[in-house]
Amino acid sequence: MHPITDPPLDSLKPVAPDLWIVDSGPLRVFGLLPLPVRMCVVRLSDGTVWLHSPTRYDADLHRAILRIGPIRHLVAPNVAHWSFLAAWQRHCPEAVSWAAPNLRRRGPVRRAGLRLDHDLGEAAPAAWAGDIAQAVVPGGLGFREVVFFHRPSRSLILTDLVVNLEPHRLPLPMRLAARLAGITAPDGRAPAYLRLVVRLRRAEAARAAAALLALEPERVLFAHGAWFARDGAAALRRSWRWLGL
Repeated sequence: MHPITDPPLDSLKPVAPDLWIVDSGPLRVFGLLPLPVRMCVVRLSDGTVWLHSPTRYDADLHRAILRIGPIRHLVAPNVAHWSFLAAWQRHCPEAVSWAAPNLRRRGPVRRAGLRLDHDLGEAAPAAWAGDIAQAVVPGGLGFREVVFFHRPSRSLILTDLVVNLEPHRLPLPMRLAARLAGITAPDGRAPAYLRLVVRLRRAEAARAAAALLALEPERVLFAHGAWFARDGAAALRRSWRWLGL
């Protein structure tokens, strides 16, 4: 097991009523750098289950989720987090797949033949609007990240707009690189390249971010690193200072 990951891996971990996380990985960025990755699991008020940024498929994990409820929604929240979707589709044929704007246009997605049933927008679809609000944070070069707010637990669910890697878990060379990129705990931000991309549409992104902060989330979850388990709104304001908020 890689020290950068947060065991137990590929297992449900309760966060709040009807909200769980699954830690997995590591992913290899550019085939080299190890990176932890996380999925969020929500049981909707109709008893069905919503998977955000699905991590690698695991049969035991699947069975554990089915004890919560039937999996009906698979969410690819930005143009980078889709590579495990197909495996979950094969094992959950009744589930609907939801894609971030522009995801279906990406060459790797088209070449993979990935099935994407619906594109996500600013408004939550009827299937989960009663439980989860959503917004789109835009960037240049086709980047979009759809952000979700789980109303019952007051939890904000991001993907890559915050990366907060714990330095003591990183190999020494990666520790230095992560610090230079501004993605180390306790003050992790979006990676440097992503900050540049989002700044290409900074005014729109800042408006979207301000509206999300106005929700005053109690906790903030994201795909990579130590999530904000308390004082979520304050921690996120620090993390998003680069947006000029």
